[in-house]
Amino acid sequence: MTSRPGAGADGAHGDLFDPACPTRQLLDRIGTKWTSMAVKVLAQAAPGEVRFAELQRRMPGVSQKMLSTTLQSLTRDGLASRRVEPTVPPRVHYRLTDLGLSLEVPLAALRAWAEHHMAEIDAARQAALDRAAEG
Repeated sequence: MTSRPGAGADGAHGDLFDPACPTRQLLDRIGTKWTSMAVKVLAQAAPGEVRFAELQRRMPGVSQKMLSTTLQSLTRDGLASRRVEPTVPPRVHYRLTDLGLSLEVPLAALRAWAEHHMAEIDAARQAALDRAAEG
């Protein structure tokens, strides 16, 4: 990889500006509202586990399919682990790995930033709508 803004000094840490860099895919996955919410719920349970149904209950508005997709991504990326109890129906439990716990800090900062600045963002959006209406 060539050295560009965002690349490590040796280029080994990825290059966000390279279209082929897997960092882009990772940021797409961890930057979603559902990932942020799931990581927060799982972090609050750490070091314990949370069942799928409990995650869904604590994440208002998430569909079963979207939660399943989010948890599959977190598990595939090594951010969460999954344990299935062989019952009928099976009970599925999730927990954050150490890597996943380390993600909670930057996601918490991003959530706090969004909550702190939402009024300013709403005002800017409304001003843009007003300007467009004046046309």
